[in-house]
Amino acid sequence: MTTFLQIHLLTSYPPSNPNRDDQGRPKQAMVGGAPRLRHSSQSIKRALRESTPFDRGLAGHVGKRTKLLGVELEAELIKAGNDPVAARKAAVDVAKVFSTLEAVKKGEPDSPKGTTLAFISPDEWAAARDLAARSVAGEEIAKDKELKKLVLRRADGAVDIAMFGRMLASDPEYNRDAAVQVSHAITTHRALVEEDFFTAVDDLNKREETGAGHMGEHAFGSGVFYLYACVNVDLLVENLAGDRALAAEGLAALAESFATATPSGKQNSHAHHPRASYIRIEKGAQQPRDLSGAFFKPVDLRSEDVERKSIAELEKLVGQIDRAYGKCCDAAQVMDVKAETGSLAEILAFARGAVAS
Repeated sequence: MTTFLQIHLLTSYPPSNPNRDDQGRPKQAMVGGAPRLRHSSQSIKRALRESTPFDRGLAGHVGKRTKLLGVELEAELIKAGNDPVAARKAAVDVAKVFSTLEAVKKGEPDSPKGTTLAFISPDEWAAARDLAARSVAGEEIAKDKELKKLVLRRADGAVDIAMFGRMLASDPEYNRDAAVQVSHAITTHRALVEEDFFTAVDDLNKREETGAGHMGEHAFGSGVFYLYACVNVDLLVENLAGDRALAAEGLAALAESFATATPSGKQNSHAHHPRASYIRIEKGAQQPRDLSGAFFKPVDLRSEDVERKSIAELEKLVGQIDRAYGKCCDAAQVMDVKAETGSLAEILAFARGAVAS
């Protein structure tokens, strides 16, 4: 029976633009006929992977998404004193494991740069580095499928790959199904993008020109965001080659980063560093369910406290779903900052305990 860990968060953002669209404006969504601000799932997962809890708590167990494996291998081999031509060949041979390489003009040496981003675990990176070193030393290494078997892993200690999955189009047998699903975060209430008109002054031209040296516009928004995530705990353990202790620490890092990390767009312009004001974390074998329906009808902005009203609507829906469907989790832990109930330490302990369930 599968164990699921579900996380629901409410976080209040000040005027900011953490996640931009193609025009540089905050991303949006229409929900329940009302415009909302939105943070994409992709931007949230990037923020999680780059967060302090992942960096500090999962050191040595975080992968890298890159096209530049071959470029890095080549540079390392040359730095170690190897012939540049031999270093390039060795790097190219190994880099082909992860991606088709960039095309070059006829007569030029093969490029070690990939054409697609590959999500590479620390174990795979170490295997690639070892094979490249052996190749440049003159050792005959395996080719094609046999080489891939020496480098690629179906499961290992890369927590972020185990959580968020990966796809290798040319080698689907080494794909990894994501153990963590992350929603797009939306405001619980109606929210519109605002415009800021700004100017800049030329510091060295004060006598001749007293007006602006530059004028521009910048979009931003603010609101209370609801975010939901669901973890298949059994799949996470499987993706980590059965390492339950690492899975537990991964869940703790995930919960902490959800509470504290944010997409970093326009960070210097807005200094947005919000922390979740409300977290509800649940575990059990029941079918997962998100609570976004609590906000399909937007929270009334005329409420005395929109954040408090959002919490009330979320908890109301929890009770309504439990009444209709039966209990939707075996256990839950709540942290409500302004009500002074629960703590992050309790949330993390609860997350770790999901592995033992």
